[in-house]
Amino acid sequence: MSESAVDREAVHEEMERARATFRQLLDNASEADLRRRTNGTRWTNEQMLFHMLFGYILIRPLLVLLRTFGRLPRGAGRVFARLLNAATRPFDIVNYLGPLGGAKVLGQRRMGRVFDRVINDLHRRLDAERESDLALSMHYPTHWDPFFRDVMTIADLYHYPTRHFDFHHRQLTLASES
Repeated sequence: MSESAVDREAVHEEMERARATFRQLLDNASEADLRRRTNGTRWTNEQMLFHMLFGYILIRPLLVLLRTFGRLPRGAGRVFARLLNAATRPFDIVNYLGPLGGAKVLGQRRMGRVFDRVINDLHRRLDAERESDLALSMHYPTHWDPFFRDVMTIADLYHYPTRHFDFHHRQLTLASES
């Protein structure tokens, strides 16, 4: 994203498209579909669906971090991002294990309800954002996620979960996706 005004409507549309897709994936997935392995990961489809949901859940704490570091001298965020990059290995372990438990705890039905609540919350937050806050930026740990860039704005964060969602959607092996 540039530092120009973010197209809020485009972000709302991205999130609504992801919501409709997620709902369709859940509604059409059989138990066998959910237990099947994904393409290119060690997760099942159900675990991947949780991981896709979690990408949206993470935006709230990421917004808090960005609001904090976005107001500090640039060097503070750079040091923080370097520390996080140094902790990539433990992050990868937690990132892998989270969906193993999360998918079991939420299950297919509750994942859809949680996804709806998170998307509704993100819509409200985006609508309430001041234009000046959307341009706040900080350094991010680029080793943690291929969609993290060295410097990201709040506007970028609102686009992040749908990019993450779309990437992982292509890894699903659900029968309805064939």
